[in-house]
Amino acid sequence: MDALLDGLADWADHVDWVAFVSIPVFTGVIGWLINWSGLWMLFKPVSFHGVRVPGLREVASVLPRKLQEVPGWMEGRLGWQGIVPARAAKMGSIAVDKVIAKLGTPAEFYAQLEPDQIAAHIVEVFRPDLPALVDEVMRREHPRLWRDLPRPMREAVIERVQAQLPALVGRITDEIGIHIDQLLDPKIMVIDHFRANPDLVVRVFRDVGQRELHLMVTFGFVFGFLLGIPVAVVDQTWHVWWLLPLLGVVVGWLTNLLGMWLIFEPTEERRVLGIKVQGLFLRRQDECAEVYARIIAEDVITLERIGDFLMDGPRGDRTRQMLADALRPAIEGAAGPLRGAVRVAIGGARFDNIRDSVAEAAVGRTITPFKDPVFSRQQSERIRVLLAERTKELPPRDFVEMMRAAIKEDEWMLYAHGAVMGLGGGFLHLAIFGWGR
Repeated sequence: MDALLDGLADWADHVDWVAFVSIPVFTGVIGWLINWSGLWMLFKPVSFHGVRVPGLREVASVLPRKLQEVPGWMEGRLGWQGIVPARAAKMGSIAVDKVIAKLGTPAEFYAQLEPDQIAAHIVEVFRPDLPALVDEVMRREHPRLWRDLPRPMREAVIERVQAQLPALVGRITDEIGIHIDQLLDPKIMVIDHFRANPDLVVRVFRDVGQRELHLMVTFGFVFGFLLGIPVAVVDQTWHVWWLLPLLGVVVGWLTNLLGMWLIFEPTEERRVLGIKVQGLFLRRQDECAEVYARIIAEDVITLERIGDFLMDGPRGDRTRQMLADALRPAIEGAAGPLRGAVRVAIGGARFDNIRDSVAEAAVGRTITPFKDPVFSRQQSERIRVLLAERTKELPPRDFVEMMRAAIKEDEWMLYAHGAVMGLGGGFLHLAIFGWGR
């Protein structure tokens, strides 16, 4: 014991204590900068910024897979795009697989949106436009017949169509519900929306994990400072100039690694010496689930976007055909007692053309109320509640994967960035203080 104490005393006599103290402070500041700039790398810029470099694409194609993942390289561009927005499509895919798919099939999800209320809203919005629609089609398809028809008869046709409108619209919403599994693909809808709006993915990460992201920056200083203490011991023991930059690489790498671990690990709650240990993000699963559900319900899975997908998505032609098929019998029946006389007057083929034209013109207008932003917001509350419930029920591992999996394969870039900054910090310390040379 005496020999050990004598050795420590001799070591302390040869320590430059100003140098010793400066190293942890320096590594603490570098750690803070590493995590702060690491967050910038995660989220900014939203779109790629850089320049095209001749030959870079060919070189990148033979590089290891990890290096090929650097944004822009495989397109022959040198620059940067935030890791999160660059992986927007993958985030959308994970969001569907982990949460949205758990709401059930598209048919079950559609049933939760209360199709009866949707039908009532369509009738309310569509009814004032119906006279103009019938008049427009009749003037186009058979202007002379429509002009010669007495006004009372024209009004009677329109009134009959309006009277049948609730049943007609009910048939439409029923048809959508029956075929929704073939018409709506939530995964494609979400992925396409995330890909087109990478800023929305950034918002999801920031709003859901805002507290943890701020803590990660703060702990960058704490981790850097604590890791700097053994670095100072090593530096003041051996006094070899290259040790400080080398250990700076280790400190920089570990600072980012520990920051990510602090947020996401361990996924399951553990007790260490009676202290609860679990990833900070997971401790707030219920709170984060509410924030996540609100964003998805207000901006991603909305009635408005469902309407857009049904009519303009990859299966839009099928939706339009299905709706027209549902409308034709109702429109033909709306002619009532006049149907036979009109068929005789203009011919069966002409009558069928008029019926088909009215049906096809009505298709777009019947789905338009889906795109009503006010009505969509009202329905979004039901979607929000459902998503929040399912997200809260996720096992901790799935909950972490929902947020982390999209960026996990790119985390090495953050660690490498920390290592480079740690190396630079070591050389900067030597340049400023010149200790340990």
